[in-house]
Amino acid sequence: MFAAFSSARSSRVRRAAAAVAATSAVLSFGAVLGTSTAVAAPVTCVSPPSANDIRVDGTASCGAKATAPGVARSDASDSGTAVSVADGGAANATATGFGTALSAVSGAGTSYAFALGGGISRSAASNGGTAIAVAGYGGGASASTETGVNCAGLNSFALDLSTGRACVAGF
Repeated sequence: MFAAFSSARSSRVRRAAAAVAATSAVLSFGAVLGTSTAVAAPVTCVSPPSANDIRVDGTASCGAKATAPGVARSDASDSGTAVSVADGGAANATATGFGTALSAVSGAGTSYAFALGGGISRSAASNGGTAIAVAGYGGGASASTETGVNCAGLNSFALDLSTGRACVAGF
């Protein structure tokens, strides 16, 4: 019985380590994709302390709304749009270029959505789960602890850490 437990535990540890390594690689690659010419100053929205924080600077826009004990944060630059909503847990969205990033969480989950240099990303987590979606220019990524992962087009990556499901497209 101990061997089966140890094997299952080491499998989960290896899967989590692989997910962290893959996420780091995708975010590094996405940072290269997101280095386009700036059109607007960066904007950052955080809730709390504001109940519903909305900011626009030129063509960059963000929004963040959280209910206690949740925390929502969104960052946008260039012509990006980032929106995060948290009902408990933590929701994080970042968009650059012409990208759109949407992040939502309910319960004690954590959600990350990155649209780097364009693309569309959507991430949703619930019940303590963690979801990560990264989309580069021309890509689309969706990660949800409820409905799974989906990647389309170029430069997209999605990961649901609660189940270990992941997808990569266009690399």
